[in-house]
Amino acid sequence: MNMKSKAIIIASAVIGIAIVILGLSLKSAFDNFTNRDRIVTVRGLCEKEVMANKVTWPIVTKEMGNDLPGIYNKIQSTNAAIVAFLKENGLTDNEISVNPPQVFDKAVDRYNDQPLASRYQVTNVVVVTSDKVEAVRKLIDKQTQLLQKGIAVVAGDWNYQTTYEYTDLNSIKPEMIAEATANARQAADKFAADSHSKLGKIKTASQGQFSIADRDQYTPNVKTVRVVTSITYYLED
Repeated sequence: MNMKSKAIIIASAVIGIAIVILGLSLKSAFDNFTNRDRIVTVRGLCEKEVMANKVTWPIVTKEMGNDLPGIYNKIQSTNAAIVAFLKENGLTDNEISVNPPQVFDKAVDRYNDQPLASRYQVTNVVVVTSDKVEAVRKLIDKQTQLLQKGIAVVAGDWNYQTTYEYTDLNSIKPEMIAEATANARQAADKFAADSHSKLGKIKTASQGQFSIADRDQYTPNVKTVRVVTSITYYLED
């Protein structure tokens, strides 16, 4: 066999190998392109119950009369008694604030000429803000002791509701995101198995907003924290 024939054979072999490699590459590219049209989007939920770690308790009293200086003196006496009651039960100055009194003059806003039994109505609010949630809850139950001192605490005013908050969300975020993601993966695995496929790489992923709500209307000091993640996976044969 002469050199020319050998060269032709080698060239033919190289071309053949190149064609095979090109074919395999095209098949792989086609398969990848096809698989990219096959996706599944799943959501993973994580919920966690936590105890509130902050309470705001407004203690509301009202005074009525025609003598503003006299009302002022009464308010000062009432505030002193309330603050003493709170401190006797373990609260500190940093947890107690006394709001300026709100004065309503009925004579300014009259719709008839009937004489007024009392011209002024004054709303007085002492606010407790504390991280001693359970201690304050017990103290709320004991506020009837103020009645023994002649102090009538106003209840049921929607402008002054006791509120409970959970402020340590950052400490549980990583754990909750991991659990929500794992739940999403579990749902995706089940879908892939049912469709005789397997999961590929993640195409997109998004984390929903964290929400904090009362567990129910009877236990506002117990909160439910919730987050939902949404993940889209590629499906492969």
